[in-house]
Amino acid sequence: MILHKGEILFRQGDTGPLYHLHKGLLKIVRIQEDGNAYLVNLIVPGETIPHHSLISPGPCFGTAIALTKCEIEVIPSTAWYHALSEQPAKYRDIALLLQNKVRMMQERMDQMTETHPAERLRRLQGWLEGYLAPEKMTDVLTQSEIGQLIGLRRETVNRLLRAGTSEVQEPDL
Repeated sequence: MILHKGEILFRQGDTGPLYHLHKGLLKIVRIQEDGNAYLVNLIVPGETIPHHSLISPGPCFGTAIALTKCEIEVIPSTAWYHALSEQPAKYRDIALLLQNKVRMMQERMDQMTETHPAERLRRLQGWLEGYLAPEKMTDVLTQSEIGQLIGLRRETVNRLLRAGTSEVQEPDL
């Protein structure tokens, strides 16, 4: 299946199939009770989602939205869980997939714990470049979303982007 930029793959609370992302980039947005949306995750090629439903079914934690044109394989949940029961070795594949996601999240935490805001932004740009080129990070993410990913206010992200992420070393208050 092809999903174009801005199209929704699934919504928060939905249940249904699993999806394997072959090409493109997805964002997972969590809608709070007050209606505010928060970017909680980025999905890169090679991932099967929703992660929390890889072993047993459950409602989707957030809404998946295409950041770029995506090529996605739809995996019917009945077939997925049946294959798990018939082939217990698949649990190892799931463990490796989740291990890779944990490592990616650790890398993102390293970006967030960098003390200098400009360096946080540079590290995120460098990481995303491998998935977005030739597009830029600001072509697919808002300043608020960038801030949510690296623990900065939108205003700070704006200032850093305008400065070209030069050596701005002021703390984010």
